[in-house]
Amino acid sequence: MKNKILLIVIIFSCVNVYSQNTYVFFGSFNREKTTEGIHVYELDTISGKLSKITAVKGFSNPSFLTLSPNGKYLFACTESKTPNSGSVSSFEFKPENKTLTFINSQKSGGENPVYLTVHKNGNWLISGNYTEGSVSVYPISENGTINPIAQNFQFSDGSINKERQDRSHIHSTVFSPNFDYVFLPDLGADKIRCYKFEKDKIEPLQVAENEFTKTTLGSGPRHFTFHPNGKFAYCVEELTGTINVYKYENGKLDSIQSINAHSDKYKDDFASSDIHISPDGRYLYASNRGKENNIAIFGIQDNGQLKIVGYQSSLGKHPRVFAIDETGKFLITTNLISGNVFVFKRNIETGLLKKVGKELKIKNVSYVGIRKYR
Repeated sequence: MKNKILLIVIIFSCVNVYSQNTYVFFGSFNREKTTEGIHVYELDTISGKLSKITAVKGFSNPSFLTLSPNGKYLFACTESKTPNSGSVSSFEFKPENKTLTFINSQKSGGENPVYLTVHKNGNWLISGNYTEGSVSVYPISENGTINPIAQNFQFSDGSINKERQDRSHIHSTVFSPNFDYVFLPDLGADKIRCYKFEKDKIEPLQVAENEFTKTTLGSGPRHFTFHPNGKFAYCVEELTGTINVYKYENGKLDSIQSINAHSDKYKDDFASSDIHISPDGRYLYASNRGKENNIAIFGIQDNGQLKIVGYQSSLGKHPRVFAIDETGKFLITTNLISGNVFVFKRNIETGLLKKVGKELKIKNVSYVGIRKYR
């Protein structure tokens, strides 16, 4: 009997340890440097509960974050709304100590950086500046220090929506599956720009054979993702509330489908935002803001095309960014205007979502990222 009890205790302890090494990183529009802008929580992967472990003050509007491939460093872009005053910052995260420590900052090359991505070798950081329509590339040192800008490209062309597309607006910076190309959805110009990425050069962004892919005029391409098999790519278009599906090969995108991310009962005020695919490649999720405030759920067919499965309310207003954990078990969404976060458990078979745990309140929350540490 004692042996059975001991075995149960050991099993419970192992399960408990396993469930306590997944961390969730939140960014926000804190407006004031004196208030917390970056928040780190621990995710209980059994219950879905979030527990706060640390937060960072002293940075204005760290609205988008990304982690280094090894998880040691967290990078944040801070939107200033002041000409040439945006910045990107680096922090060291130590899960064993539950600490997040500032390393350094660099100018973003614009006032409004909105997206960051890191090369798989951890040596390069790319930032997209929305207002100026520019992209900046930084070398990263082994200790997580961001070095001065190595390259900055400025774009100026706009499109037909004079209110939103007066000029180029780069809204994301995404590496190809092999990390040999970088794609830049440009909401202002209705283009997905493309550069070759040669990691061993001092200036790694090089002109690609296919410099850009045109999207539907007035669509406003925003966020972009690749299927795990590397054969398909998906772009969520903010202004028309649509998703464009592409066949992908060697830096070239060929459109094979355009499908509404919004439901048929909504005829205007489209504000589609973020897009992610489940780790098994079976389901795609896209967030809709505006009047909808939901997550659209699609099944991915063998040919890469999408078929609607359903919609899940985000349970708040303005779901700007959401994330799926590496196991595919959980989806966590941020609601910027209502300032709340919800954890959903994914049904692996159907793709549908069910809320678990309690509402988490974070004022002006704008970003979420999930990382399991081993």
